[in-house]
Amino acid sequence: MKITDRSDLWWKTAVVYCLDVEKYLDWNDDGIGDFEGLAHRLDHLAELGVSCLWLMPFQPSPRRDDGYDITDFQAIDPRVGSLGDFVEFMRTAKDRGMRVIIDFVMNHTSDRHPWFLDARRSRDSRFRDFYVWRDEPPKQQPEVVFPGEETSVWEYDERTDQYYLHSFYRHQPDLNIANPAVRDEIAKTIGFWLELGVSGFRVDAVPFLIEPPAGVDVGDPHEFLRDIRRFLQRRSSDAILLGEVNLDYAGQLDFFGHLDAPAELTLQFDFPAMQRMYLSFVREDATPLAEMLAARPELRIEAQWANFVRNHDELTLDKLNDEEREEVFDAFAPEESQRIYGRGIARRLPPMLGGDPRRIELAYSLLFSLPGTPVLFYGEEIGMGENPDLGGRMPVRSPMQWSTEANGGFSRAPARKLVAKPPTDGYAPEHVNVESQMHDPESLLAKIRLFAHRYRSSPEIGWGRLELLDTGEPSILAHRIVADVGSFIAVHNFASTPVTVRLPLGDVSEEARLSDLLADTVVPIDDKGRADVEVGAYGYRWFRTVDSRDRRLT
Repeated sequence: MKITDRSDLWWKTAVVYCLDVEKYLDWNDDGIGDFEGLAHRLDHLAELGVSCLWLMPFQPSPRRDDGYDITDFQAIDPRVGSLGDFVEFMRTAKDRGMRVIIDFVMNHTSDRHPWFLDARRSRDSRFRDFYVWRDEPPKQQPEVVFPGEETSVWEYDERTDQYYLHSFYRHQPDLNIANPAVRDEIAKTIGFWLELGVSGFRVDAVPFLIEPPAGVDVGDPHEFLRDIRRFLQRRSSDAILLGEVNLDYAGQLDFFGHLDAPAELTLQFDFPAMQRMYLSFVREDATPLAEMLAARPELRIEAQWANFVRNHDELTLDKLNDEEREEVFDAFAPEESQRIYGRGIARRLPPMLGGDPRRIELAYSLLFSLPGTPVLFYGEEIGMGENPDLGGRMPVRSPMQWSTEANGGFSRAPARKLVAKPPTDGYAPEHVNVESQMHDPESLLAKIRLFAHRYRSSPEIGWGRLELLDTGEPSILAHRIVADVGSFIAVHNFASTPVTVRLPLGDVSEEARLSDLLADTVVPIDDKGRADVEVGAYGYRWFRTVDSRDRRLT
């Protein structure tokens, strides 16, 4: 691997940061975050080590689903700014060395979108076939995504005496992607945002997009994704598709495109490993996570796993069996109000771990050291908590906490005008904020900055081949990532007791040693290729194997 390869496939060593513009920083004091405010915080993100921003929806919307119900795919919601504000933000992000990808909700629109308003007026509307209509719902129906909030994926519309499909909420009618006119509109939208400089798209709920319920024919569903990928590459050779595909590895492989098939998604979130990580935390046993990492399938060279601790939705546990899910619920969401949809947790990580800084750091050390691309959710860098008063999936989407000022420095508007309110418990802004951690070398912010910068200088993590090292200690996850440029080794202890482990490194040069990437130490390797490493309670160590031939600076 040449150093120049890293720029060609930039996403393989990127640090991605997801944020909601309207909850990041309010610059015009109306209680709603905006692009001007975001532009003023790009230096914070650059110092953090972020190389790619992922923006949650910012298009015009009735906001019945936090912006995922869109009424115009090619516009800016005036609440967060203008197209000019967006262009200025993009220019500033580029100046700071950051790419930008945006959410593309191509599965559905708002029921207030002009297409749907026209479609429901008459069966003869030219937009009628932009959506999926039936005289009667199919007898075989999938489970609803939001149990307790919806009872069916079909909604009766009395104006035209038919039912329309909605995989999510009834106010989000599904687009008919089998319709060439709809595909043309999707392509136009992709082209529009690429012209404005974005580097790709996070595609929401991909399986629902191309694998509709029984009775709905979209042709070859994967061919649609291949068409999008081909169109994207024609318009921008280095733009990406980051897909939300909450399936097992076999299902996810279909959405990457098999090694002998055309490419589809560029990156996918690793839902199976994320869920097993939480099970390992509960049991203080690395085995669940290690087993899942060992099961990861081989990907094509340009494809990549996106690692994450949690995203903006509920912390889903649907890939665990019933007993495993109950273990995690009992430990991290003991109250029924902290659980949602029978499968997820509406909490952020720090409160789940009781605020234990050792375990919190351990989680983010894993995020940055496992093979793949790390994805942070805004506020994770300072250990923000959730506001349960926001309800549903929203508790984790409270405003960013910048300082101890009113409203956490997010806005100078009266509290009653805020788009959402911050927590009021031990994770309130007076306790958790950026300003108080900026110059504290022991803060979580400082640790995540360190992780991000070490990750960016260790291309093995994004490009290399994973090897799990057997130490004989159930609480220890030890892994090595091998690439042409060298090998990276990380050791994580899930237990509350310190341990010394012997790493079996195999055939290494006589001069080889382990250079500690997080501290100014060196660990020797004996003549049998073994290294003894001390790991504290809930501790972690990062190393690079070096010898006299290594020309990299450590």
